Amino acid sequence: MSTELGYQSPAVTVAKTLPDRAADPAVLIVGVVSGDPDNPEATATVVGSDVLDAAAIAEIESACAALGAKGGVDQVSRVVVPSLPVASVLAVGLGKPRDQWPAEVIRQAAGTAARSLNGTEAVISTLGGLDLEATVEGLILGAYRFTEFRSAKTAPKDTGLRSITVLSKAKDAQQRAARAAAVAGAVATARDFVNTPPSHLFPAEFAKRAKALGKAAGLEVEVLSRKALEENGFGGIVGVGQGSSRPPRLVRLIHRSGREDAKTVALVGKGVTFDTGGISIKPAASMHHMTSDMGGAAAVIATVVLAARLKLPIDVIATVPMAENMPSSTAQRPGDVLTQYGGTTVEVLNTDAEGRLILADAIVRACEDDPDYLIETSTLTGAQTVALGARIPGVMGSEEFRDRVAELSQGVGENGWPMPLPDELKDELKSTVADLANVGSSRFAGMLVAGVYLREFVADGVQWVHIDIAGPSYNTGGPWGYTPKGGTGVPTRTMLAVLEDIAEKG
Repeated sequence: MSTELGYQSPAVTVAKTLPDRAADPAVLIVGVVSGDPDNPEATATVVGSDVLDAAAIAEIESACAALGAKGGVDQVSRVVVPSLPVASVLAVGLGKPRDQWPAEVIRQAAGTAARSLNGTEAVISTLGGLDLEATVEGLILGAYRFTEFRSAKTAPKDTGLRSITVLSKAKDAQQRAARAAAVAGAVATARDFVNTPPSHLFPAEFAKRAKALGKAAGLEVEVLSRKALEENGFGGIVGVGQGSSRPPRLVRLIHRSGREDAKTVALVGKGVTFDTGGISIKPAASMHHMTSDMGGAAAVIATVVLAARLKLPIDVIATVPMAENMPSSTAQRPGDVLTQYGGTTVEVLNTDAEGRLILADAIVRACEDDPDYLIETSTLTGAQTVALGARIPGVMGSEEFRDRVAELSQGVGENGWPMPLPDELKDELKSTVADLANVGSSRFAGMLVAGVYLREFVADGVQWVHIDIAGPSYNTGGPWGYTPKGGTGVPTRTMLAVLEDIAEKG
């Protein structure tokens, strides 16, 4: 469920034992694995369920065997176990048995289970015995749905998942579950932003919602209007937004830790609320997917709000440019020259390479805060999907920090992959009339050329990364694991992992 102040996650509680049978009992989710890898006829075996007694486990396994359940990944089997105080049991396959369970395996399984339980308001899960946080995140994100624009004709008749009980005997289980719920809620908030259609999420409205979220979380908030952007020389943001009747904005959200020795991290996210390509207009096919072109901004806003709510002991400053790229009599033209914030002149050879123009302004402004690190993320290039596909973000930037971010991204299941920024690619951006051109002179290495362009605007001494999420931010195919069709919330969890790592290690 979404509100102006972000996604409202299901209530999450932790219990050490199964509750007594209720008038409207929940569905119990258990993990199962292949019983015998050497015997293809072997049926599923329950794992991670130390809160269930041997008789209950035997009943579950017997019921699964009757259905022929093998415990394969993504396989779900719903059975009735009369001795248990639940309406039914959902066995979700985890694949082969393991001594240690990767968090992402549990997260995906929990998401698969939640997606299969439409119409269910309450679940209990033993998956928390394998990984508590991954279970909570997977259940919340798997149960996510966006129904704001459904009429009574097509809206779900049920209220969706309202209650999650995770079975765990860990001493700090409730605290860990609450943190996981906050993380999943932030991802879902980013999804809500991305899924909101451009008719209802344009720069002024996006800024309004970001301000409301920021104020509710205790952040400092600054919003620059078109007039202020013009007066202060934000030529990239103004240039991209000048073709639209809905003027651009720049939003700044600031989390102060209150510590004198705190590291400062700048976050920058591309907020193009709809991208037609401008005068260099895109083909009609799939243009509607450009509702997602503000996925980087959505994730940045969700992340800085989450940093405040988790009280991270670092300073986090988000700088979020917002514009709508439209063709009109006032739109910028191919061949125009604009001046980025900070003074660099740019020949706009292609108005569909607009993201880097608004990001360059924001990066220069973010660097004025003298950050130790800068993380920028954007749905920047179709070349990202050519190079890495729809599920793997490309991570570019300062090599040491780039590799650190990519490793953390892989650890949380968002799978960022390090990519180079060869110096020779700067020659691609030569202009005959200005300091830079906004696109390369050839069709090769488009993702890297865009990263090289952004590098020109990062201040010396700032460790930085650019995360290209053109494919991963928006799932145009069918749902899988905890990932729905539409907005995914990537890379919110990556940025949080990096912020927490910086807070711990500097």
